[in-house]
Amino acid sequence: MNPMLTASVAAVAMILSTSVSAGPRDDLLARYAMVAKSAAPAFAGFSTARGKILHTQAFAGGKADTPACTSCHDKDPRGAGSTPAGKAIKAMAVSVTPDRYSDPAKVEKWFKRNCNEVIGRECSAQEKGDWLAYMVSQ
Repeated sequence: MNPMLTASVAAVAMILSTSVSAGPRDDLLARYAMVAKSAAPAFAGFSTARGKILHTQAFAGGKADTPACTSCHDKDPRGAGSTPAGKAIKAMAVSVTPDRYSDPAKVEKWFKRNCNEVIGRECSAQEKGDWLAYMVSQ
């Protein structure tokens, strides 16, 4: 067997074996890591620093009234936010809202909606993983 293929299979097996007993957030991160690694073989893991930048950066590709995640969510993930219509949004940080990101379907729904509105496209698996890693660390 090709040594590169063997290493890739071993890495995927390791990710899957650790996610079997992990919680929903860890499972999501493992899935995003597998997809990110297949898209970019040099992928070396998620970065909370990149996640913070993604959360606070302004983009030009999405809707004009939501140029950044912080348009609705507080710059500090531990703070509450609000929609443009004034609806309250609980803090994004897991330390403040422990049940956040426990439903993978809900996480994907909000990534799809918010990435399109803010960035103007779907987020990549690496972007999702970086952002989620940042929120879990807060």
